[in-house]
Amino acid sequence: MQFHLDGYRTGDPRRQEPHPAVAARPEGLPAEADVLVVGTGPAGLVLAAQLAAFPEIATVVVDRRDGPLAVGQADGVACRTVEVFEAFGLAGPLLDEAYWVNEVAFWRPDPADRSRIVRTGRVQDTEDGLSEFPHVIVNQARMLDLLREHMARSAARLEPRYGLQVRDLRVDTGGTADHPVTVTVEHVRGGRPTGETSTVRARYVVGCDGARSSVRAAIGRELVGDPMNSSWGVMDVLAVTDFPDIRLKCAIHSANQGNLLVIPREGGYLVRLYVELDAVHDREVLETRGVTPEKLTEVANRVLHPYTLDVREVAWWSVYEIGQRLCDRFDDVPAAEVATRTPRVLIAGDACHTHSAKAGQGMNVSMADAWNLGWKLAAVLRGTARPELLHTYTAERQAVARELIDFDREFARMFSAPPRESGDADGHGVDPAEFQRYFVQQGRFTAGVATRYAPSMITAGAAHQHLAGGFPVGMRFHSAPVVRLADARPLHLGHVARADGAWRLYVFADRPAPTAPGSRARQLLDHLGSAASPLVRFTPPGADPDSVLDVRAVFQQHHRELAVDALPPVLLPRKGRLGLVDHEKAFCPDARAGDVFDARGIDRDAGCVVVVRPDQHVAAVLPLDAHEELTGFLGRFLVEAAPVPAGRR
Repeated sequence: MQFHLDGYRTGDPRRQEPHPAVAARPEGLPAEADVLVVGTGPAGLVLAAQLAAFPEIATVVVDRRDGPLAVGQADGVACRTVEVFEAFGLAGPLLDEAYWVNEVAFWRPDPADRSRIVRTGRVQDTEDGLSEFPHVIVNQARMLDLLREHMARSAARLEPRYGLQVRDLRVDTGGTADHPVTVTVEHVRGGRPTGETSTVRARYVVGCDGARSSVRAAIGRELVGDPMNSSWGVMDVLAVTDFPDIRLKCAIHSANQGNLLVIPREGGYLVRLYVELDAVHDREVLETRGVTPEKLTEVANRVLHPYTLDVREVAWWSVYEIGQRLCDRFDDVPAAEVATRTPRVLIAGDACHTHSAKAGQGMNVSMADAWNLGWKLAAVLRGTARPELLHTYTAERQAVARELIDFDREFARMFSAPPRESGDADGHGVDPAEFQRYFVQQGRFTAGVATRYAPSMITAGAAHQHLAGGFPVGMRFHSAPVVRLADARPLHLGHVARADGAWRLYVFADRPAPTAPGSRARQLLDHLGSAASPLVRFTPPGADPDSVLDVRAVFQQHHRELAVDALPPVLLPRKGRLGLVDHEKAFCPDARAGDVFDARGIDRDAGCVVVVRPDQHVAAVLPLDAHEELTGFLGRFLVEAAPVPAGRR
């Protein structure tokens, strides 16, 4: 990470100096806010963490709980979510604590004695090269801790306010109010209203308040879909067992005693058990709602036979019954009014889509919702992007949620179906070998890297995709090893981008060195550093030159073959109050770790520019000489900066 830009100071470099707006912040709940975030679950805190990068935006975060979540709930962290945490500078502590899911074991009834289970296979959890990060298991509460700590260190000094729940929400659709959303919140203690209420007027409100969302209800949206059709118990336990795969993720199908999902937890001893409650064997327990940890342990032992599980301590447990449900839109704008109105109230996470926990996607997709929305809200509020940008949130994330629900429905069906023998085409249930194959085939989806956004105002078509086949337009920018030119440091190209709201222009150079007369990369970089550059056109006066459009270049030459002082000026921008030079914009291939041009299928003769959104999804792949096309694409959503007054530099 970079620091000392605005002067030398000691201490933790992650802890920023507070923004002047912090000192002017009122003690209690403010009467006005730019963004009111309702809910401090995964979606709410990722959204808040993103908005905390912009302390000039007045963000207020509220939750009906008395304080932070302490234990339990979701725990599976997909590879893509770890990539997102890296953008916040949080992947290190996350990975240090986590259980790494390296392999998955599959168990089924022993054909020789179907009362016993037997291991039928072990597979690699994620395919090689899918991400530089693993799939990990971390308590959701710890992930939220990391996000809150990040917010508290930011210049915004953003902290959630607890004991507040939404009672009423109204939107002034006249288009004249500066803060058109009026929210009445009631104060809550111990889950009960105290009788006190407060009012907050906001420019935008985002409901991240779960499946029973008050914000969703206030805008007339409804979760529609399958009813709750299966019951699962879940518990985190410390246990002694002779089951050999207790430290591997396991999918276990018994003949007629139910199914079990084993998820080892961080720390080396804790394990999570997802226990399917059978409608026949456990009918009385379900009907009387008499589920207890002892009952769940009894069911788990039935499934594990001939192995036994002696639970010594239960850290957390619950029962859930969740069907696959989805809202038709994730904002307050009726479909018929999209052309004339932009959203003011939006919903994210479980507030707009719910699904089972078996595929481990709920928390991950909720966080992706929030990051997709956060940078867009910030760009609109900072005046760098058009308000119409907010329409892309529903268009993109509703499609992803629908795809997740379709996947989850099939995954849940296969996991819950009784096992049948291979080759028994007439039998009921699912062949365990078929389930194992399905798990492997869907690995990219469960890793969170299969999302591909459709063409829109911020995602171009694929006319030039052949220039960089490994960076599919609409998908996340797949990082690769490089060497930074200025200091010869090997690193991952994707890790140089932080969650700061900037668009990235990755210039992958053609064959000539950047000093050669025929270098198309040099011509583009000179253009980007000229008065005709989109950087000049779209960067507000007084802002750092990379605050809206951040130019990075990757050359084909070895890092010892290029001179830093011969780079185009756009790759050595002056920044901050001291006018210091940023030397970290140019990179070269890392021959030891794999050449990025080969790894990502980049045309070495032609080169290209890869435009990457603030949420790390590829927005466009363009030729190096498509100067006007690049500016035209950016002009579809960015706002032209106000002209600099005469005499001001």
